[in-house]
Amino acid sequence: MKKIGILFGQERSFPMAFIERINSKGIENIMAEPVRIDQSAQGVNSGYAVIVDRISQDVPFYRTFLKNEAVTGTAVINNPFWWSADDKYFNNCLMTQIGVPVPKTVILPSYEWPTDTKADSFSNLAYPMDWDGIFGYIGFPAYMKPYAGGGWKNVYRLENIEEFYAKHSETNQLVMLLQEEIVFDEYYRCYCIGGKHVKIMPYEPRNPHHLRYKADFAPSQERLKMMEDIVLRINEFLGYDFNTVELALRDGIPYAIDFGNPAPDAERTSVGEDNFEWVVETAANYAIERAMNLKDGQDNLTWGKYIKNSAAGKPLV
Repeated sequence: MKKIGILFGQERSFPMAFIERINSKGIENIMAEPVRIDQSAQGVNSGYAVIVDRISQDVPFYRTFLKNEAVTGTAVINNPFWWSADDKYFNNCLMTQIGVPVPKTVILPSYEWPTDTKADSFSNLAYPMDWDGIFGYIGFPAYMKPYAGGGWKNVYRLENIEEFYAKHSETNQLVMLLQEEIVFDEYYRCYCIGGKHVKIMPYEPRNPHHLRYKADFAPSQERLKMMEDIVLRINEFLGYDFNTVELALRDGIPYAIDFGNPAPDAERTSVGEDNFEWVVETAANYAIERAMNLKDGQDNLTWGKYIKNSAAGKPLV
């Protein structure tokens, strides 16, 4: 029997529907359940062929548990080693190298010194920073957000320099990004599963949270194909099995705004019934595919083109 497990936190509608959908298919020697951890010993696998990870970004114990599962043969969705190494600033840096448009972005040192550091820890950091150069490059209005954060936590829209200094002083030890505002005509949130299945969803981030999927953008088939190609290219290089990409269209050009979301919102009440049905069915089928194709005694993780090309000494693109 090949077990498919899902590791989750407070969410309920997607994990339960995912489990029920797999089990309802009645595939011989395939079953799904919530992951159960009652102990974890090094080098010992817990018995899951596949684990879908929805929570390890918030629970370090889960992240390192998943690394042990991966090294002992489980196909973990998403690759916990890559997820640990990745961040939103690196995402943007990589996009500049593979031809995907992104907003102008800079990374900022934390407002407060990190714990256990002092002035001498920053011997290589200019003080003060070249704020005039930074503000001239990004412009205002601008967005400030955590370099590795998720959701809409600690995200600020800034109108001017005075607001920047005021809000930056509230960020404590967070490392922040300062990013050009893209004034968009249309906006889309796109699921990508298995590096091949894409669901493009009109999305309005200026609406209240519960109404953000109530958007009336109506892209042409040509525009849909252009966005799908960008979504697939992003995930090909990053190597995520389950991710969302947010695209803001300005003058017909899709800018990748946020595309490192390896545990994206999939709750029925927020994404809507049609999108929920798509993600449950597609995720279930993909997890089954990974379980059936599992190779015993081998690495069963997905590695992106950036890592694979780097390891092979090949050109990035």
